[in-house]
Amino acid sequence: MSNGDIFVGEVIGTAILILFGAGVCAAVTLRYSKARASGWVVIAFGWGFGVLAGAYTAAPLSGGQLNPAVTIGIAVDTGKWGKVWIYLLGQIVGAMIGAVLAYLVYLAQFQANVRRTDAPEGPDEEPTPTLGIFSTIPEIRNPVANLITEIIATIALVLPILAFGLTKGLGESGTLVLIVSLLVVGIGLSLGGPTGYAINPARDLGPRIVHTFLPIPNKGTSDWGYAWIPVVGPLIGGALAGLLYNAAF
Repeated sequence: MSNGDIFVGEVIGTAILILFGAGVCAAVTLRYSKARASGWVVIAFGWGFGVLAGAYTAAPLSGGQLNPAVTIGIAVDTGKWGKVWIYLLGQIVGAMIGAVLAYLVYLAQFQANVRRTDAPEGPDEEPTPTLGIFSTIPEIRNPVANLITEIIATIALVLPILAFGLTKGLGESGTLVLIVSLLVVGIGLSLGGPTGYAINPARDLGPRIVHTFLPIPNKGTSDWGYAWIPVVGPLIGGALAGLLYNAAF
């Protein structure tokens, strides 16, 4: 794979991933969305389908890694670091593009994120905080516990991905991406409760940058004090998964 193909593939694939993922969070969170309050299961499947669409799209160009933690895990296992920076750059750029696209899809809903006091039926409810549409927020803010959650959840992602490569026929049959997508759904349902399961530094950092600059009414804080955890935790988890895989398989 050429450097150009890798970059383009990761940009496109990660943009699709975040478009679906931030999109489903917006659908569940924002007022005047037909999917509002439809719940965590919907969010978990929305992110899983985002992985499905993004990885299948990017696979012919870059292999569809879409996640710095996966890229680091593969590099730790194989010892091949030469193209890692291209993957990471493409993933961050793609995540930012995907966040902007999700914002544009729900533009009217974001613009309506205000409290109306002149409504005929009385004052409207308070504006909805929007950071959770773009990036993760812990339910209990405990840096040590949050970091441990992200490390373990990312190991639960990257180690199976590496092991799936040993299952003969998965790649050739085209079902590998489908299995990984279902794995992401499972992680969301089982391990996503404490922190919102970033398990992907690009998925959290890129949209958080975009959230900082988007003109969203009453958007609230971008919470940069927490932002290192969904970056460092998955990177540690990805590296540990690569080491575990290398040692055990």
